[in-house]
Amino acid sequence: MNVTSDSLAQTQRERADLRTDTRFRWLVTAAGMVVLIALTAAALSMLWGGRAAFHKFGLAFFWTEQWDAVQQQFGALVPIYGTVVTSAIAMLIAVPVSFGIAFFLTEIAPRWLRAPIGAAIELLAGIPSIIYGMWGLFVLAPLLGEHVFPWVDEHLGQLPGIGVLFSGPPLGLGMGTAGLVLAIMVIPFVSSVMREVFLTVPGPLKESASALGATRWEVVWDVVLPYTRSAVIGGIFLGLGRALGETMAVTFVLGNAHALTFSLLEPGNSIAATIANEFTEADSKMYLSALIALGFVLFMLTFVVLTLARLMLRRLNRQEGH
Repeated sequence: MNVTSDSLAQTQRERADLRTDTRFRWLVTAAGMVVLIALTAAALSMLWGGRAAFHKFGLAFFWTEQWDAVQQQFGALVPIYGTVVTSAIAMLIAVPVSFGIAFFLTEIAPRWLRAPIGAAIELLAGIPSIIYGMWGLFVLAPLLGEHVFPWVDEHLGQLPGIGVLFSGPPLGLGMGTAGLVLAIMVIPFVSSVMREVFLTVPGPLKESASALGATRWEVVWDVVLPYTRSAVIGGIFLGLGRALGETMAVTFVLGNAHALTFSLLEPGNSIAATIANEFTEADSKMYLSALIALGFVLFMLTFVVLTLARLMLRRLNRQEGH
């Protein structure tokens, strides 16, 4: 009798556990599907909102330079170019600086100094972007325009080939300034990821390399980076996605000029800045549709970048045998 009761109770517990596990599985599946639904809905809504611009201009919308609200002629080339250039400048500055910060905090800094610097990095990550924009407009732009850009124009602007990148009026506002502000914003995110993944490297692995005569640089370059390569690349692309979509900080210091220029000292424009500046001024359906189409372009640009990052990480994992 007791055996039968125990078997019945065990069966009931197993059924209850199975029902609970099933409900949990459906719950987490629904949570995951919410992300896909929201992503798809956002893309389709922007595509639908920009359908008038895409229908009128077709694929030429992506490589047309003109942006004339009066003549109802719109093209996304200048905002796309400004977005890509400022993000590239930001990453060229942020990646080596972030690597240096992570290297210092994990390998060189004394323990009493690691906590304050780590807290400062987290504080920088929490500052609103509009604060960075105001600081860039009122402090950084005048400083660059008076003391840095004149020297850059005089000495680097005359160089053959690359001189076109550094020549122009030292206004202080421009793609170079926007890229620098973006770099300062991105550094906390990238350096935090690098620091955390560097800390996951087993101590005996680094100690073994040091025992064989490797310097600190060799330990980091030959042991730490190969061990954390996938995570480091993921952190870099995470920062790049942050830079591509930044709005207010870039809007303050980019200059917001619809002109295609190769000079980093001259004003330009970005997709996010164009939408932020002109959305309230869209006085026609075509103007509004062009701005929404720009939003779809930014969405696709970010999606492509992050997809490439995932493919690269997957390839690295296969090469590492994961």
